[in-house]
Amino acid sequence: MEDLAGLLHNNLTGIQNRIQAACIRAQRAPESVTLIGVTKYARLEWASELIKLGCRDLAESRTQQLAERAELLPSDLHWHFIGPLQRNKVRRTIQYSWLIHSVDSEKLLKTIDRVAGESEQKPRILIEVNLSGEANKKGFQKTELLRLWPSLCRISHAQISGLMTMAPHVDDPELARPVFRELSELRDSLQAISPEQIRLQELSMGMSGDFEVGIEEGATLVRVGSALFEGLDTLT
Repeated sequence: MEDLAGLLHNNLTGIQNRIQAACIRAQRAPESVTLIGVTKYARLEWASELIKLGCRDLAESRTQQLAERAELLPSDLHWHFIGPLQRNKVRRTIQYSWLIHSVDSEKLLKTIDRVAGESEQKPRILIEVNLSGEANKKGFQKTELLRLWPSLCRISHAQISGLMTMAPHVDDPELARPVFRELSELRDSLQAISPEQIRLQELSMGMSGDFEVGIEEGATLVRVGSALFEGLDTLT
């Protein structure tokens, strides 16, 4: 039976090859895309092995697990927070996060900015946008975000670094393309009306089932979990 390290290595290599192929199709440098290993459902030993294989960007969706794993695992990792963020957990989340992907309201952004000022931090954040129109997904509506953008840009401490979206969960990844393309176009529109200090460099879009399409449409960050850890739960 294949061991943990071997199976995880094969999964990771396969995903890296797919990222490179998508970059070639999009005429992009593979270095322009960061693979984020989503460890929220992964055992700690799986995350540890993934780190040994060179993956330094990991993601969690709950503040408690983020804090626990950030304390247990090497201190030089880049931790991404990708889940719904409650305002009463902002302070602790900022403490451990390299990048917060899921800022889905003006109230949350202002809370992050206030807490960042109190703690003298400069957290990097992404604005989550709901472009699929699904009621079960969080995020700013496009028209709402365009209307509020001048106000959002007036924050003093948090750094808006880009946008994030989630495409509908469908079998055909091509159905995600219009959503990803719209996010890229929205980023360009917002950048054009942003103050000089706002640099929307990051587009977080694409997960295990559709990250290649995300890359073809401009993703700089892809969030991959199930494809990385596929088959590991069968090992004894």
